[in-house]
Amino acid sequence: MKITKKNLTTTLLSSLTAVLLPLSAQAGDDSQKYHDLFQQNCASCHGSDLGGFIAPALNAATLKGRSPTALRSLIMTGSFDTLMPPFYGRLEDDDIRGLVKYIQTTPKNENPSWTIDDIKASIQVFVKDESTLPDKPTYQIDNIDNIIGVAARGKYGRGEGSKAVFINSTTHQKIGEVSTGAAAHIIDYNPVNPRWAYVKNDTAEIFKVDLYSMQIVRSVKTGFNGPGLGVSRDGKYIMAGSYVPHNAVILNADTLEPLKTFELEGIDPDGKQVSSDSGMIIGTPFADIFAIALENAGQVWVVDLKDGFPVTRIENVGRHLHDAFLTHGGSKLMVASYDDSIVTAIDLKERKIIKKLEAGCVPHVGGGAAVEVDGRTLGFGTNFGDCDKMVVSVWDLDKMEVVKQVPVAGGTESPAAHANAPYVAVDIISKDRRARTVQLIDKKTLEVVKTLDVGGHAYFPEYSADGKFLYVSAGYSGDEVVVYDANSLAKVASVPMESPAGLFSHGRVRYMTRGLSPDELAARDAGAKGAN
Repeated sequence: MKITKKNLTTTLLSSLTAVLLPLSAQAGDDSQKYHDLFQQNCASCHGSDLGGFIAPALNAATLKGRSPTALRSLIMTGSFDTLMPPFYGRLEDDDIRGLVKYIQTTPKNENPSWTIDDIKASIQVFVKDESTLPDKPTYQIDNIDNIIGVAARGKYGRGEGSKAVFINSTTHQKIGEVSTGAAAHIIDYNPVNPRWAYVKNDTAEIFKVDLYSMQIVRSVKTGFNGPGLGVSRDGKYIMAGSYVPHNAVILNADTLEPLKTFELEGIDPDGKQVSSDSGMIIGTPFADIFAIALENAGQVWVVDLKDGFPVTRIENVGRHLHDAFLTHGGSKLMVASYDDSIVTAIDLKERKIIKKLEAGCVPHVGGGAAVEVDGRTLGFGTNFGDCDKMVVSVWDLDKMEVVKQVPVAGGTESPAAHANAPYVAVDIISKDRRARTVQLIDKKTLEVVKTLDVGGHAYFPEYSADGKFLYVSAGYSGDEVVVYDANSLAKVASVPMESPAGLFSHGRVRYMTRGLSPDELAARDAGAKGAN
């Protein structure tokens, strides 16, 4: 059979059924049918194990006592101002009723196995001879750093709308797209060879994409759910982490062959031995290492990229770790801890905690935002949810202290900054009309000076590589990526697509953290050497 992206998804779904199907659901054809319907329609958000992912867990324990009628109505109509669309018309009423019964009677599938052999067997090769690929982009673009990749979820988190879309940020035109089968979640780029992008979707498949020809050359499935993805500074390795199962894997970035897997477990801050989801994974220009957060264990592991991939464990970082960003040449790591309302600063050279900083409730730092202002390096952190005190935290990253907490209109998710742009942009994620907005914080005054209404649910702002334009996803009812002039904040373009989400500038490979330009970093390093 000829391998295509369409039958790849079908093959993977059918091959995973035996692994994911709980014992209680193996009794008959109906159970098999509704297991498959769940995997095809619900798993990318609610978790392949029924244990939750970017949406709540749906299983016998979490839905105990819930009205079947209410659940059926929710599936039919969708959930207003969330990623969940109405399934009326997509699924027959009998299928919806069967799905409700399935999720109310099926327990969570506890940490199903996906081994290094499974990962290896899942590799698909679409271009056998990469030397046949073009030696330059097949479309007009002045600098490949001008590419912005969009992780488009698609209306149902699967199907034709689920793809990675690439835009030329100087012309605001689509220049290519690749289908990802399930909702695209994260896009990273090779820092050494600019032609390669790596796209991970919500079912933990990774696609190696040739940006010159805009086609997938290889893919691999590293688990069942989990967004964690990082590329090493030399471009030789990828590290990917999973929520399901609780593991991480290092891959050869060229072939996607798995080299080593890691079971994510350890002693949490309360002294309990726990198995853990994978939080952020990040490579750094500072050293040949990966850093990975163990969400539930409250640890950060530093993995050396040498024989055996040895691990240094940094414990008691915080409760429920998630995302992080780098500063100071990539030698310092700022890690958000949801349940402690802190961001923990870690010295990657000494491999120890520097300080725990106040960060407001449910802190979130997204892809990171830091700026140089009046000789200070300022970092910005958002808060994932509506809190009594809705703020954006600003830290002096040289002194590791709180500078200010800037009041904003609601919960926030992903800050964005650029050295050439005057504002730090934050997306408001509250579940009402405020979710249509992005607020702009002046880098010098640290005050909100402008609120933009993008028309749909506004999230994941990202500046173009040159800092001239601000891109914002307008999801849910928007179905477009909106582009603003970074200085005047006038709307200049709109790029339509189905449920756009994360935005990822190719320029990120030259920025340690969004907002800190290579020129600023070079000048700072030169000044430091001169002072010594």
